[in-house]
Amino acid sequence: MIKPDGVQRGLVGEIISRFEKKGFTLIGLKLYTCSSELAKEHYKDLSSKPFFPKLVEYITSGPVVCLALKGPGVVASARKLIGATNPLQAEPGTIRGDLGIETGRNVVHGSDSPENGEREIALWFKEDEVCEWEPSMMPWLRE
Repeated sequence: MIKPDGVQRGLVGEIISRFEKKGFTLIGLKLYTCSSELAKEHYKDLSSKPFFPKLVEYITSGPVVCLALKGPGVVASARKLIGATNPLQAEPGTIRGDLGIETGRNVVHGSDSPENGEREIALWFKEDEVCEWEPSMMPWLRE
């Protein structure tokens, strides 16, 4: 997901481009204004943290861009591409290292496990909003 700061700063195209250049297949994409209920469900594992109310307020403060990506090892690979949660600790060349400002404005969210990835796709996308397809360049990406 590209968070409200990434959308407001005009970083959507650059962020999507990085995932596409890595060879991931985009199977879901939408601009969406998140409800408080959806935000609470999405971040439910953080509900006991003191910053939770502020996180919900922030993620609902403006539109987000929801992405569903497909590819071998997509979760682990995307997390490396995204970088550390705190942009000040993220490596240069990662999305957060290059584009993030601070932990509360780190431009993107990435699933932390394949199971959570499936759960989050189901939260953010209706079944008919996910498009399974095979890019014609696939033979040039995978053996």
